Parts: sequence; structure tokens; C-alpha cells
Amino acid sequence: MPFRGRSLSRRVAARGTATAVGAAMAVLTGLVAAPAGHASPSATGALRWAPCDDPAAPGAECATLSVPVDWTHPDGPRFGLAVARRKATGPGARVGSLVFGPGGPGDSGVERVVRGIGRFSPEVRRRFDIVSFDPRGVGSSNPVTCSGALLAERPSPEMKDQADFDATTAYNRRLRADCRARTGPVFDHLDTAQTVRDLDALRAALGERKLTFHGSSYGTMLGAQYAETYPRRVRAMVLESVMDHSVPTTRAFLRSEAATAQDSFREFVKWCDGAAECALHGRDVRAVWRGLLARAGRGELEDPARPGTSLSSSDLVNRIAFRKFYQADHAGLATAIAAMDASDPLPASPTSTMPLHPATPLFCSDWYLPVRDHREYASLVAMMNTTAPDLPHLLPLHMTAACLGAPTPNPQHRLEVHGAPPILVSNALHDPATGYPWAVSVTRQLGRSGVLLTYEGQGHGSVTSGPCMEDAVNGYLTDLAVPPRGTSCPAVPS
Repeated sequence: MPFRGRSLSRRVAARGTATAVGAAMAVLTGLVAAPAGHASPSATGALRWAPCDDPAAPGAECATLSVPVDWTHPDGPRFGLAVARRKATGPGARVGSLVFGPGGPGDSGVERVVRGIGRFSPEVRRRFDIVSFDPRGVGSSNPVTCSGALLAERPSPEMKDQADFDATTAYNRRLRADCRARTGPVFDHLDTAQTVRDLDALRAALGERKLTFHGSSYGTMLGAQYAETYPRRVRAMVLESVMDHSVPTTRAFLRSEAATAQDSFREFVKWCDGAAECALHGRDVRAVWRGLLARAGRGELEDPARPGTSLSSSDLVNRIAFRKFYQADHAGLATAIAAMDASDPLPASPTSTMPLHPATPLFCSDWYLPVRDHREYASLVAMMNTTAPDLPHLLPLHMTAACLGAPTPNPQHRLEVHGAPPILVSNALHDPATGYPWAVSVTRQLGRSGVLLTYEGQGHGSVTSGPCMEDAVNGYLTDLAVPPRGTSCPAVPS
């Protein structure tokens, strides 16, 4: 795998040359970086705003920005990027537009602006137009479309032998062909390097000389790679719950994800041991949890969301536990576990895992996670189970299986950011998905530009976790007041 530290603009320029499926990425040289003095070419001009087609969300405006399917061929086919905004509530105090980079991959930025505007603090809403978009392949931006029947046939990621491994690789090939045929040419241009150019086109269309950006989770990769490509076009940038795109190997990626997940489970157990309000207080939390995992594995655990149907052990971990970890809702998780533990067992039946979202190709476009054969895959599963003994079947392992054989036009690399202003990196100490070590790593990669703001609590997302965090982020975005390096904010009750 070519870890050359190449600039993002060079990788974008070489997008069309790396076409071998499942092969080592081509080494790309001699390519010219995009000019830094003007807006991305080939985007339409002014956005034509109109009320969004959602009567339940008055005040939201929507528009469409025409951008190239492939930025290396700006005069080629185009598609419409769906955009939404809410104007600043204090027009006299307006600073400009703040663009939100949604997570996932696969989250809708339009939905965030239309129905999830409470995600932003009152002060940020007062001072900025809040703008976001559906990234290419998502929502209303030429969404990835696949056969529902084929998605439902996804093999279990619990591969038992080489035959299962080969069948999964063959299935992935069939699914990619189906999705490509249904989605159109944008399917082969879903990577973050392409979205960086979309983001710069949006900045220009908004009339902003420099970008004010808030990226969350997967959106932090977009922000970091934008700063790498266009460092002098950044006004202010918050990267919240940070993805580290420099993690070089499949084993390192999975180990780090397992470690941060297990850390969140330990925090939950610690809280239950000390909190009288925990529904499992005084009990052996791990023993109760492992009992549920065993019942789920036998098909005897009822799905709380679908009475009468069984819940797989994978969905118990990823749908039940992780949703609560994301929200730092320890009390809610304890109550859910206690209720499932007290429920009557279902008759044993086969279980199935929910099919992955069609946005999986976005992830595969950015993460080169090769696995040679079943023997290597089994060793990765064993490593994850050792690292996170309480949380088998973690979603990152599913994603690795789903990406077997996929091309990766935007593989991992260390950031090279030169000339950007201070960039605020915000992370909880106990984030279940984007561990604190990733935030430390990304801050270091940003060099002089990186400023780490630590939330000493739990959860995925931190910028509105109490007045200390909110004030630090608000002051940075509105007045460019950078918190002192090493600033930490205390945890607040969830």
C-alpha cells in the first residue's frame, strides 16, 4: 500500500488511474496540485434557495449545486449536490456561513439542517447561517442505490472457513456491480478526496472567501483533507469526534476500534458499580451481559424493537449497546439490559444480521483494509475478541468484510497541512467510535495548526457537552479566539 504522504490534491488528480480491484494502489507521481488562489472550477454559480419540501420544518431553505461526477474531468457528467441552510437568527451579528460536514458515512447533512438544527448552540445559530449538504452518494445527492433483495443476502461476517471467505468476496463483487448499475457513474467517485472538491465548490457558491467548517465523526476526514488541500481557504474549522485516516493497516485499524469500544464498556460497568440509579447496581454487570450475548447467539433473545423476533448478538452489540454509548446514556443501557435479562426466552431460532447500509461503498473508497484469506481474517477476529472481550461482532469488522475486494481511490495517509490557521480538534476521553488517541494523533499531524480540546466525559460528540465546551467552541468559531493548548473541560451528567 502506498503510504507516500502525497498531498490530497495530487490524489484527486490521479483518481482515475487506480482501477485494479483489490490490488495494491498505484504509485502516482508527477501530478500537479490544484491552484490555491481561486474557487474549484466547474461548479455552478449562485445557489437558488427555496423553502425545503418539509412543512414540519419551517425556515429551512434548500438548493442544488451542480458539480462534476469526477473532478479530474470537470467538463464531464454532472450531478446535483443537495444543500440546505437556516439563516442566522441574529442577522445584525452574522459572521457568515458555517458548513457542517455530516458523519456516517451516509448521514444526511440536509436532514441535519432541516430537522436536527438543535445540534448547534444558540450562539452559533445566532451568528452563522447553518449550511450542510448530502455528500455524494447520500440522501438526495445521487444516492447509492442497490437491490434490496441482494442486500438482504449479505453473508454473515462470521466466516468459518476459506469457502465462506471466497463466497463473501464473490458476493461483494456482485453487489458492487449491482449498485454501480443502479447508481450510475458517481458510484466510482464517492471518496472523500472528491468530496473535498465538492465542499470547496459549495464554499465558492456561498460567496465565502474562506471556509468556516464543523465536521463531526466521518465529516472530520472531510475537514482535515480540505485543510490539507486548501489550507489558505480555511477561516475556522472544528473537527469533532475525530477519524484518524493515517492508521496504516487493517490490524491497526481494527485494534484501535476494538480498544475504544471496550473502553466505553468499562466506563459503563464502572458507572453501574458506583451509581445506585443503575438498574443493574449490585449485580455482576459483565455476567448479565454475557448471558444476553449467549441467548442472542442461540436465537433466544427477543428484539425490543420487533417483539416476537430474535435479536442477533451482533445487533445486541451494535444496535443496542453502541447507540447508548454514543449518547453517553449509561442509565438507558442498564435499563435496557435489565429488561432483556428479565424477558422470557424465545424458542431457539436462526438469527440474521441487518444488512449494511448502501453507503458502505463510501467507507470502502477511503479505507484500504486488505485481508488475504480466511486464516488472516480469523486472526483479526481473535485479536478483536482479545482486545474487546465484552463486545464481539463489532461493526468495523463487518465493514472490513464488506470491503473485501473493493477498490480504494483515497487510501489512508498522514496529513500534510501547511499554512492553515488554528484548527480545533474536539474529542471525548471515552468516545466509543473515535477514540481519544485518534484525536491526539490528528492534532499532531496538523502540526502548528492543531489545537486539542478535551472533553473529560463519554459519548460520540462533545462540542455542546456543557458550558465549558460550548463556550470554547463558540468563541473560536465566532471570534477566532483559540483556546489555550491543552484545554480540558469536565464531564457533565448525561
